[in-house]
Amino acid sequence: MIKDDCIFCKLANGLIPTNVLYEDEDFTVILDAAPAARGHALIIPKQHSDNLYELPDETAAKVLPLAKKIAGALKETFNCDGVNVLQNNEEAAGQSVFHFHTHIIPRYKKDLLSLLWSPGKPDEKEQAEICSKMKDAIH
Repeated sequence: MIKDDCIFCKLANGLIPTNVLYEDEDFTVILDAAPAARGHALIIPKQHSDNLYELPDETAAKVLPLAKKIAGALKETFNCDGVNVLQNNEEAAGQSVFHFHTHIIPRYKKDLLSLLWSPGKPDEKEQAEICSKMKDAIH
């Protein structure tokens, strides 16, 4: 399905011109219009899904191999020190465009980007309870 009011549907399907790095029958990879770093790319499925929860398994299975390909191209092109593969779901997690997409961001040892968090110190009893609940929810 392609949504008429979705900017990423339009970008992925060539209805709005953009800088296309790669395209196949399922995905278009473009340069981000508001990049976190030079070469920041977006993997966008051509078919609409609001987020990871709605993404068909067949499409999901193709995202990581494509991310690997794009990350390798970034490494070769920019000789970056690392790469972030980032995917946000829902507003609380930073999703601002509600069409599933994956960011591939080249990183450098002295860049000022921050996608890190302070590690917590979990309670072992709480961890066991969480694990039990999560196992029940995983199908």
